[in-house]
Amino acid sequence: MNSKKIIIAGLAATIVYFLLGWLFYGILFTDIYQTSGEQNLLFVFLGCLVFSYLLAYILIHWAKVNSLIGGLKAGLLIGLANGLYMNFFMYSTQELNITSFSYDVVINTIIAGISGAVIGMINKKG
Repeated sequence: MNSKKIIIAGLAATIVYFLLGWLFYGILFTDIYQTSGEQNLLFVFLGCLVFSYLLAYILIHWAKVNSLIGGLKAGLLIGLANGLYMNFFMYSTQELNITSFSYDVVINTIIAGISGAVIGMINKKG
């Protein structure tokens, strides 16, 4: 079983996901999500943790991805699906902002792709 690799890859991907989320959402694209005050970084981190471990489990255990490029491709696809479904649900209850929708889908795709690449690199055979 690849439990050790899943744990290590999930932790590395969590750190990457959290830091890239901070870069994109906290610095570069601060207008995508309207906030009503202070964000709870613990919950942000826990969200990154859950998604990263799910991604690591899928890529290592099910898909058997063992390369940087394989992880990047799988991460991009999963990130695109994640970004689309999340935004479809979110905008079902609020006014559609196509710019925020588009940026968020692209950001989710990029972050998951890079996280997937890290997972693939950690699971590389050899």
